[in-house]
Amino acid sequence: MTQGRLAGRVALVTGGGEGIGRSIVRRLVADGAAVVVAEINPDLGRQVEEEFGNRVRFVQTDVMQRDQVEAAVQAAVDAFGSIDILVNNAWGGGSTSRVEYKTDAQMDRGLAMGFRGPLWAMQAAFPHMKAAGWGRIINMVSLNGVNAHIGTLEYNTAKEALRTLTRTAAREWAPTGVVVNAVAPGARSAAFERMLSNFPELEKASSDANPMGRVGDPDTDIAPVVAFLASDDARYLTGNTLFVDGGSHINGVAWQPNLPDGPV
Repeated sequence: MTQGRLAGRVALVTGGGEGIGRSIVRRLVADGAAVVVAEINPDLGRQVEEEFGNRVRFVQTDVMQRDQVEAAVQAAVDAFGSIDILVNNAWGGGSTSRVEYKTDAQMDRGLAMGFRGPLWAMQAAFPHMKAAGWGRIINMVSLNGVNAHIGTLEYNTAKEALRTLTRTAAREWAPTGVVVNAVAPGARSAAFERMLSNFPELEKASSDANPMGRVGDPDTDIAPVVAFLASDDARYLTGNTLFVDGGSHINGVAWQPNLPDGPV
């Protein structure tokens, strides 16, 4: 029998193939959950499946497609009998350019991936959670929106919309046993690593600006907090944003890339 505080629980993690998402999958499995990984990249998805064996199933999913998001939720129910935990983590990158050069297509893509995808997943998962009288929804948001980091308007906008969705759903669903919270991580995510490849000077700036003097580790700093929110211990916690960032939100913006004066 699988032991751990999440034993018997079933989770769906979007974007669980790399970075913070993969760390979350690893921790949920370690705490006893069965996990469906909704990942757009089939190579990454299969790697996660192979790493964790029969406790993890991979479902190729583009979170910008509603039918695929709904299918991922149903895959969790079909594979493991329920869906108790939903972690909306997927993000596929965006452009780095000034506000005046953002296009409708860039903004639409950001909102589809970072807001509508999580909304569809929540709408699909909620009836199952409500029927069970128990559910945990964790939305991965960002300090980018809170601190207004420059160059990433579509990401900032989507993540702040997701925080509003988190609070509204938490208020509406509180009587059902479903709690909804957000995590704003400060860690070496896959997106962070890609940003550093373009702006390497930001690595030192980020560490220097952090009160703890370092950028967080997805495995040891972020995933344990998500696992807590996914557990019975978080039953009286809803509608919150947890800044798991070593205090970065206290100090404000560390990201100051030298943006080009033109569209990207």
